Amino acid sequence: MEGLLDWLLGTLALPKVGLSAIFMISLISATLLPLGSEPAVFAYIKLRPDMFWQVIAVATLGNTLGGMIDWWMGYGAKVALLRYRLRRSHRAHAHPHAESAGRPPRSGKPALSPRYFRWMRKRGAPMLLSWLPGIGDPLCTLAGWLRIPFWPSVCYMAIGKFLRYVLTTAALLWVPDDFWRGLGQWF
Repeated sequence: MEGLLDWLLGTLALPKVGLSAIFMISLISATLLPLGSEPAVFAYIKLRPDMFWQVIAVATLGNTLGGMIDWWMGYGAKVALLRYRLRRSHRAHAHPHAESAGRPPRSGKPALSPRYFRWMRKRGAPMLLSWLPGIGDPLCTLAGWLRIPFWPSVCYMAIGKFLRYVLTTAALLWVPDDFWRGLGQWF
């Protein structure tokens, strides 16, 4: 896995490829793979400050498309689980002796209240948190699992990811260059 990642980053070296590298890194980092796109976005903007808004737009597009992939993965997993349960229940009814008598019946009740699920499905607002490191990508997958409406989810994802790129990059650009040079001496 590490060799594949090194090859991918070598292929998408920023000075050679440019915005397509930003797009690919942002797309891949938005899936459940552990990769951060902020360093690449910051480095490219540091090299070409005149391309600030183009880089932010391309990174937002790539990251939002990755979130959409996560949404569809969650939705597909839910559909697959429902089909599996349906096939299993048909087999159980066809062969009543196949059911295990020792297992207690499932309640079928969700862990959270139905009111919460209705609220989540009506509003995709929690998708604004899809930019958070560590929980943002699973949140997009959960949105698909819960069948939160797709297009509102995508809109909220895009807004959250756009704000993340603008704020983190602007904050990093605000730090003086001497700090980054000093940090580089440690490594």
